[in-house]
Amino acid sequence: MVHDWLTGMRGGEAVLEAILELVPNARLLTLVHVPGSVTPYIESHDPRPSFVQRLPLAHTRYRQYLPLFPAAVEQFDLDDVDLVISTSHCAAKAVVPTGRARHLCYCHTPMRYAWDQFDAYFGPARVGKLKSRLYGLALRRLGRWDAATANRVDRYVANSHYVAARIGRYYNRVADVIEPPVDTSFYSPDGSGPGDYFIIVSALVPYKRVELAIEACELADVALSVVGRGPEAGRLRGRAGSKVKFIEHCSQAELRDLYRGARAFVLTGEEDFGIAPVEAQACGRPVIALARGGACETVAHETTGLLVSDATASGFAAAIRSLDGHEFDPLQLRRSALRFARPRFQERIRASIENLAAEAHGPCDDTNEEPLAQ
Repeated sequence: MVHDWLTGMRGGEAVLEAILELVPNARLLTLVHVPGSVTPYIESHDPRPSFVQRLPLAHTRYRQYLPLFPAAVEQFDLDDVDLVISTSHCAAKAVVPTGRARHLCYCHTPMRYAWDQFDAYFGPARVGKLKSRLYGLALRRLGRWDAATANRVDRYVANSHYVAARIGRYYNRVADVIEPPVDTSFYSPDGSGPGDYFIIVSALVPYKRVELAIEACELADVALSVVGRGPEAGRLRGRAGSKVKFIEHCSQAELRDLYRGARAFVLTGEEDFGIAPVEAQACGRPVIALARGGACETVAHETTGLLVSDATASGFAAAIRSLDGHEFDPLQLRRSALRFARPRFQERIRASIENLAAEAHGPCDDTNEEPLAQ
């Protein structure tokens, strides 16, 4: 498998682990690996990083090496490979297998930085005018490379219909849709009633718009727990009030308890899919989400949550205040989440892998010796 980088992406990590269980002997290649940042099962596959791993501060500031990612993925040695599986949200889909090999790409999203979210990461307000201009030149070139290498993939699988549409728009390719797995056997209700706080679980990066959730909860005068870490942590802590609690590290069991005790989950960013809101539903809690992106596929308005069209703090605050006027059935919320259970994901992704492998050399099985690229 080829993976963009291994740094504890929750949704990406869940996908990778579920696929590795189907091809347990796969060789795992990645741009950067931070030891201890992923599950023991993924670690047991001895991830092999690219040369980017050896560059200064690569573990924490890997995005500054974006211009080098094309060279890094193209240097992976895949000469002995008949089947490549990549999980990609940046560059992994552009690996170069041999002519006989087949390539299945599970695409979390086409490269955000190069297409439609440049300003969120590298705009003048983020990095300054000069750096933004330099990044702009590099990423325009990276975008051209990203589009030019789209046909290195034989079959695309998108994590949502929203992402499938982006793949069609930027790569001019059709993608199957297989939503990522959610551990619905672990994330489940415990019969307790909701508490008095709201929760957001997110990487603290610009496009997640966590500051909007903070502002909305302050306007609605409710408590908010922010679970996650990232480069925006210091800035967000600096502008948050006394009712906002930041939780940088917590175990899965602690996260489940936080879901179970929350009044509702808040999603203010435009997600490609959004695994955390589904985990909250699996625990019997509704979601207040921006009515864009993957949330429109996982949240049913006034049935499993509220979809907010007004993408402002006041718009979300109004939805938070209105929550008491709605009744949400925990069992119905859980049934909604079960659509994305891990066994269903594995059944569908196995069929996609086997169908593609059969085109080249017959079906693969659980003892497959081929590498997985993520």
